[in-house]
Amino acid sequence: MEGENASKVIELVNEIASISEYRPPVKKQYCNLARRLKLLIPMFEEIRDMNKDALPEDTSNAVLAFKEALQSARELLRFGSEGSKLYLVLERDDIMNKFYEVTAQLEQSLGGISHDKLDISDEVKEQVELVLAQFRRAKGRVDEPDVRLYEDMLSVYNSSSDAATDPSVLSQLAEKLQLMGIADLTQESLALHEMVASSGGDPGARIEKMSMLLKKIKDFVQIENLVKDDNLGGKGIFSKVYGLGTNEKSHQAPVIPDDFRCPISLELMKDPVIVSTGQTYERTCIEKWLQAGHGTCPKTQQTLTSTVLTPNYVLRSLIAQWCEANGIEPPKRPSDSQPSKSASAYSPAEQSKIESLLQKLTSVSPEDQRSAAGEIRLLAKRNADNRVAIAEAGAIPLLVGLLSVPDSRTQEHAVTALLNLSIYENNKGSIVSSGAVPGIVHVLKKGSMEARENAAATLFSLSVIDENKVTIGSLGAIPPLVTLLSEGNQRGKKDAATALFNLCIYQGNKGKAVRAGVIPTLMRLLTEPSGGMVDEALAILAILASHPEGKATIRASEAVPVLVEFIGNGSPRNKENAAAVLVHLCSGDQQYLAQAQELGVMGPLLELAQNGTDRGKRKAGQLLERMSRLVEQQQEVPIQTETQAQNEDTQPPLITNPDDS
Repeated sequence: MEGENASKVIELVNEIASISEYRPPVKKQYCNLARRLKLLIPMFEEIRDMNKDALPEDTSNAVLAFKEALQSARELLRFGSEGSKLYLVLERDDIMNKFYEVTAQLEQSLGGISHDKLDISDEVKEQVELVLAQFRRAKGRVDEPDVRLYEDMLSVYNSSSDAATDPSVLSQLAEKLQLMGIADLTQESLALHEMVASSGGDPGARIEKMSMLLKKIKDFVQIENLVKDDNLGGKGIFSKVYGLGTNEKSHQAPVIPDDFRCPISLELMKDPVIVSTGQTYERTCIEKWLQAGHGTCPKTQQTLTSTVLTPNYVLRSLIAQWCEANGIEPPKRPSDSQPSKSASAYSPAEQSKIESLLQKLTSVSPEDQRSAAGEIRLLAKRNADNRVAIAEAGAIPLLVGLLSVPDSRTQEHAVTALLNLSIYENNKGSIVSSGAVPGIVHVLKKGSMEARENAAATLFSLSVIDENKVTIGSLGAIPPLVTLLSEGNQRGKKDAATALFNLCIYQGNKGKAVRAGVIPTLMRLLTEPSGGMVDEALAILAILASHPEGKATIRASEAVPVLVEFIGNGSPRNKENAAAVLVHLCSGDQQYLAQAQELGVMGPLLELAQNGTDRGKRKAGQLLERMSRLVEQQQEVPIQTETQAQNEDTQPPLITNPDDS
């Protein structure tokens, strides 16, 4: 055991030694601590190789205590290397108190090792004495902080408007904090995001204000043209959107929310797409990254399991709303998804064909209706130009009217034509405003299996727009989607799951889905032998678990063993979602935490915290922290019981009633 502890100490010290750089506010103290710890490696190497009988018991205990103190030191030093520079300055007192506390623990445990009695070389003993002396001197010395830096930051931090901020102060902050380049700014933004994530999504007022402070620095740096090129080239969309040139430095631009910036370019995203790790990037930036031969996610450094790029419609919509609210033109997406001409640009022959099809849609002949709906379905599938022309010609209301006809084939053509038309974003609103949702729901309930599948896919496409989520949920779409998820074929289940996931992003739809019985269906899909719906089922559960009704129903479904199994053996995304569900289940009720602990979740959580996705690491960390508190509470109970027993032993004996004996 002593050898194992010594080996672990060596491993921890080497980890600390591998940290290459520390943030400016703590660089001096943290570098000194890392250097001192490195000097202790020779002693622990000799302890590791000793016969266990040659090691006094007090030294064995001290080695164990030093290992535990070293683990605290590693986390502290990691934060000094990777944490937020703004936080390290503004919270310097707390940071340094933790530093001195950890240093005191290291000194105390190191002093408990009887190095003078060990069979080690004099040179190693001298090194240990030197480190102990340095620890003692450091304990009584307090380095003066950069008061000017702190005061400047505090003035910007507390200013209520951009106009009240002195540009020269922002310039000094950017220089002193080394936030002059895109890579530095991105790293600081990610560090603050990580703090928000580790707070369970509730960042608190201080971190929110730090985020605002970073935005002021970031926008100042970009406007003043101080951002280093970092091989990303050009001023990009920032200057294009706001019209900022070198002669317009005084122009006050709206502050772009960090979530709207591409993590690679730090520019406002035009065409945000999601990669397999769940991170979102500007399409052109991530495409260049992939074309350069990279196989990892730039932000997380995880291996990409797929190079498929999925449009982030929700974020694109939010960016457009933000641009509109700030009175600026929304960034234009690449032209490949935009139509090249409107209906008026079509030749007379092309327009005549579309008008002829529309006349057939209104025919009393079921055969004419069916054939016309089928042709429009194919035309709308072909390209964006056709989608524009068909919609402008007035086809949408006519197709909506065919959703309720008795002919199942006509229904199928009509709903699929609407699906294809909805691919063009401007048509989504027209379809919903034409009263299509009740008809689509009717097909979802009564149509053929293919029609039901396409109805579900149509609802997903329409629900990309946030206000449509509300409309679709209020018009009864969720129960038939749950039915399709339960009884459909594989494609039907996939379409239903995708639509339900998107609809349940809106809080008001979560309760509807739970009351429609989606959770028992999802639990059954998790245990199906084929496992073909696991990804979708866990993703939806992770959304619903945040809703009170959802959490209660998942708890009643005996989900913990299933979740523990996926945390241990699922794909990276499944581990992440299973951990997210478990976090919600354990919130406010420790019995589920205790159950997961008994099922052996600790090991898989440690692995997830080390090697999982970003979100997976955060969720695993939250669970491990709660589990640690639970273990402490469990350990306190026997101690209290033992103390009580000892107290009872010291009490005078009670006089026993003879009748009781």
